[in-house]
Amino acid sequence: MKYKNEAQIMKALGIESWRNLSKDKMVRFAAMMPNMDTEVALKIVEQFPAFKDFAKDAVSAIERAHQSTFSANNQSQEHVHRAWQEVRDILKGELGKDDLSREEKKFLIEQIQETARMQSQKDSENKQFLDGALKKVLVGATAAVALGVAFVGGRVMAESKDSTESSQDA
Repeated sequence: MKYKNEAQIMKALGIESWRNLSKDKMVRFAAMMPNMDTEVALKIVEQFPAFKDFAKDAVSAIERAHQSTFSANNQSQEHVHRAWQEVRDILKGELGKDDLSREEKKFLIEQIQETARMQSQKDSENKQFLDGALKKVLVGATAAVALGVAFVGGRVMAESKDSTESSQDA
């Protein structure tokens, strides 16, 4: 959908006025920017005097949330790998007993192999999670940069327009 006016954008964000634009809605606004008429986007961004600080705060909040997620994920991964290693240590201890039948040895070896497969699968899932999380960080950072560019671009355009009008008046 191409947003052609402020009312459409406010409706999509679920706000009645730009004063109601929270940090998370600002991120949504940034993500919507490619679908906005450029002049409308510039007009909206120009309404935020502290926009640069707001964008920095939004990026910092995204960064903190992802760091927290990564930290929790790392602790979880370590716990899972440690638990699987403990299970394999127990299985190896059982495998070292002299009185095991061929079937019992086969079962223990299969269990060791299964824990390795499960650990490998968990590692692959974790890599997919990290890839998805990284993409979210990049989208958030890109949105903030896009907002910053739009903000600066709007100011440059406004200043350029003002200087053009001033030179025509002279």
